[in-house]
Amino acid sequence: LDDLSQIIKRSAGILNLDINDQGAAEIASCSRGTPRVANRLLKRIRDFAQIHGQRMITPEVSRHALEQMEIDTYGFDPLDRQYMLAIICKFNGGPVGIETLSAVLQEEADTLEDVCEPYLLQLGFLARTPRGRVATPKACEYFSSI
Repeated sequence: LDDLSQIIKRSAGILNLDINDQGAAEIASCSRGTPRVANRLLKRIRDFAQIHGQRMITPEVSRHALEQMEIDTYGFDPLDRQYMLAIICKFNGGPVGIETLSAVLQEEADTLEDVCEPYLLQLGFLARTPRGRVATPKACEYFSSI
C-alpha cells in the first residue's frame, strides 16, 4: 500500500490536488493493488471533492466519495458483489459455470473472467474448480455480513 500511496500522491501533484497521507492511504486500500485503478479512483474522488467544495482530499472525503461510487473497503464494486452474491445465494456457494453466471448477471463471460475474477481469486474469495466457480468460506463470511 505504501507504493500505491506514493503513486497516488504523485498523481495528485500532477493534477494539482491537495491530498494528505491518510487520504492517499484510503484510496490505496481500495485500489485492488493496481496503479491504474488507484489513478482512476483519484480522478473520480477529485471530481467528487470539487463538486462538494473540498480543497483537500482527506480520508473522510475519500471514504464518502467511495461510498457514493459503491466501492467498499476491499475495493469491491457493485459487479463484484453481484458476482459473489449470485454464487453464494443463488447457487449455494457453487460450483457454478461461468456461462451460467454470465446469464444470471447479464454480463459477458469474458468481462467476468477478466475484470472480476482475478481480484477475487487473489484475495481468496473465489476458487475455480473443474466443475465451476466456488465461493470460499472467507467469501461466505464476508458477504453474509453485508
